Amino acid sequence: MSAESNHRYSDKDLEEFRVIIEDKIKVAKEHLELLRSAYMNDHNNGTDDTSPTFKAFEEGSETMSKEANTQLAIRQEKFIRDLKNALLRIENKTYGVCRVTGKLISKERLKLVPHATLSIEAKNMQK
Repeated sequence: MSAESNHRYSDKDLEEFRVIIEDKIKVAKEHLELLRSAYMNDHNNGTDDTSPTFKAFEEGSETMSKEANTQLAIRQEKFIRDLKNALLRIENKTYGVCRVTGKLISKERLKLVPHATLSIEAKNMQK
């Protein structure tokens, strides 16, 4: 193990992470599209001919559903942005380096949270 390998992941490792991240971006974009289409379709539930009480209830839950979908979409957009930023770190070979300790983030953690910028050690220091 060379001195450099203690400070950054090898190009082979970075390529492996790049594939994982690109797959996650693809899936995340599909989820975002589903959320957006659900949001667009929320307004035509077809409750016009039902009882007024049910209609009022439906409109209330529709509003909650739109708010929930909007929140989920915002979170999904942030997740995609974080993943794209991780790809940039791969390109400039700083991926997997903890921004607090400067140590390598474990491969196990990066496979679970590929956009992580903190090691478990640094994350625990924040508590």
